[in-house]
Amino acid sequence: MDSGDSAEDRAFRTEIRDWMSSNLTGEFAQLRSRGGPGDEHSFVPERMEWERHLAASGWTCVGWPTRYGGRGLSLSQEVIFHEEYARAGGPGRAGLVGEGLLGPTLIHFATEEQKARFLPGIVSGTEYWCQGYSEPNAGSDLANVRTTARLDGDEWVISGQKVWTSLAQWSDWCFVVCRTEPGSERHRGLSYLLIRMDSPGIEVRPIHQITGTAEFNEVFFDEARTPADHIVGAPGDGWKVAMGTLAFERGVLTLGQQMAFERELNGIIAHARVRGVSADPVMRQRIAALCIRLRIMRLNALRTLSVDEHAELVPEAMIGKLYWANLHQDMGELAMDVLGADALVTAGDYGTHEALGEEHRLFFFTRSDTIYGGSDQIQRNVIGERALGLPKEPR
Repeated sequence: MDSGDSAEDRAFRTEIRDWMSSNLTGEFAQLRSRGGPGDEHSFVPERMEWERHLAASGWTCVGWPTRYGGRGLSLSQEVIFHEEYARAGGPGRAGLVGEGLLGPTLIHFATEEQKARFLPGIVSGTEYWCQGYSEPNAGSDLANVRTTARLDGDEWVISGQKVWTSLAQWSDWCFVVCRTEPGSERHRGLSYLLIRMDSPGIEVRPIHQITGTAEFNEVFFDEARTPADHIVGAPGDGWKVAMGTLAFERGVLTLGQQMAFERELNGIIAHARVRGVSADPVMRQRIAALCIRLRIMRLNALRTLSVDEHAELVPEAMIGKLYWANLHQDMGELAMDVLGADALVTAGDYGTHEALGEEHRLFFFTRSDTIYGGSDQIQRNVIGERALGLPKEPR
């Protein structure tokens, strides 16, 4: 892994910086650094318009092959794009789930007809997706899925419940892992279906969090129908396809995440200086430790940014979620300690997003970092069993 830019990459980095500087202005200026984790409810229509603006200039799906509407960028240039986008304060991407998760999954597993149907809407920023994985009894343990689907003529009929479904209330489509073989257990008998969110029989209920926001949702399927050909892979191959999606989730987009974390840490450092606590030796050590951990996060991500021919993560990449979740949570705790006694009060009525400053929002939202996307306990099992080859946990 060589973390230095070539002359070509430096020129590309400058191109992105110039474009972001020229375009994140006017009506889009209010979106700067908004819409990220814990703030995803903010400026949703405006961020969708920004997504279409990006698409019009060819800045969506930059790492996809050109035949599917992408730019076909090299891995190094794809990394540069996401880093510079985050550094410039680019808003949270409304099309993140489609571009970062579903699109690469379709490119790897779908038929050419499915690619032709679904990829253009992601590239153009006109169709938005959410992920139907977790359930009340199948959160980090995805293999415990109980949502079912049966084939009725030329349609799949889906019944069940999903939970923690980010952005479901604003999405046009959902990719749903469900059990299509009656009596099957664990990883067997699952299928990966695509369904419109405005289909009859689908109900979305927002889940309100301590941040006062509700980007997570419960989604109920009551005999909801989708065409029989809206299945990715063969019936029963859903686990393989779902794991491919998770592998892509741990990919290059984490570099933009790292830059967003760095921006948050810089904000904490600025507060520490204003409040006169930056000279405290213990506080300086905590800040320095987080700076070092951010550099480690970036370097480890760079050396593990590959998915093999089976759409599986390389073993070294499996530590990523466990690492950044705890780093980010520690950052939220540092933000509260920097605020001191002011951390105990908010600007308005508790329980509303507007009452919270950036530091409070960071702290409250990072409480969930070690749970969503696979809890710490599950991540350690994954590392032990899949990366290190240790015996599976007894059941």
